[in-house]
Amino acid sequence: MDRALSFSAAPAGRHLPDFLGLGVQKGGTTTLHRLLADHPQVFLPEQKEVHYFSLHYAQGPAWYASHYGQAAPGQRCGDITPYYLFHPQAPGRIQALLPAARLIVLLRDPVQRSLSQLFHSRRLGLEPLAAEAAIAAEPARLLGAEAALAAAAGRHGSHQEHSYVSRSRYERQLPLWQARFGPEQLLLLRSEDLFTDPATVWERLQAFLGLTPLPLRGALPWANAGEGEAAAVPEGLSQQLRQQLEPTYRAMAVDYGMHWP
Repeated sequence: MDRALSFSAAPAGRHLPDFLGLGVQKGGTTTLHRLLADHPQVFLPEQKEVHYFSLHYAQGPAWYASHYGQAAPGQRCGDITPYYLFHPQAPGRIQALLPAARLIVLLRDPVQRSLSQLFHSRRLGLEPLAAEAAIAAEPARLLGAEAALAAAAGRHGSHQEHSYVSRSRYERQLPLWQARFGPEQLLLLRSEDLFTDPATVWERLQAFLGLTPLPLRGALPWANAGEGEAAAVPEGLSQQLRQQLEPTYRAMAVDYGMHWP
């Protein structure tokens, strides 16, 4: 990692993020937020997901900067919003405002991530369909999403809430970011490693963000976990998802050295 890489400069008198947690949803970003918030050199808003580059872009940069007004001099400001990785307008918007930002991406086993999002939506009352029907309905639900999201105030409910398989197609999303940001600005991590080897991941995160290295304090906070519903999914549905996401498993192994069973 190039320690000399400059961080994003905020407009005079305003703080803006130095780093962003781009995703993925149900990939450990709530745990990442709590972990980084404990470091004295990091400032994160109380609300985890600011959603400026996705849902609130029309509010303008002054609105965004207002979330960081309490940051102390020298603190690294961050924004952890897992919708950014999947939002088609986010790469260009972030490059325009924060061209030197450091970008953290937690990537979970694609099938497990898809199922976790599905049951998360069901718990929140956002998904009325059964699991199999919800997966089958996804392509039709996402029709017209990118056109709707092109506007500064554009929103598309199903793109955010019902994109179970699409959000797990990492090989389609990552190149959009690599085309706009240098490799030294992107830190790709397996979500599973955050929980099985948190000390090593914590060291990498601190080095990537230029923080004074501190040891982990206590047990890693396991935040926003599901309720184990995926364990009861019919084997046929899991196999169907694995087949749909096989190009992702293959590309992530070949192009990024990331493997899942």
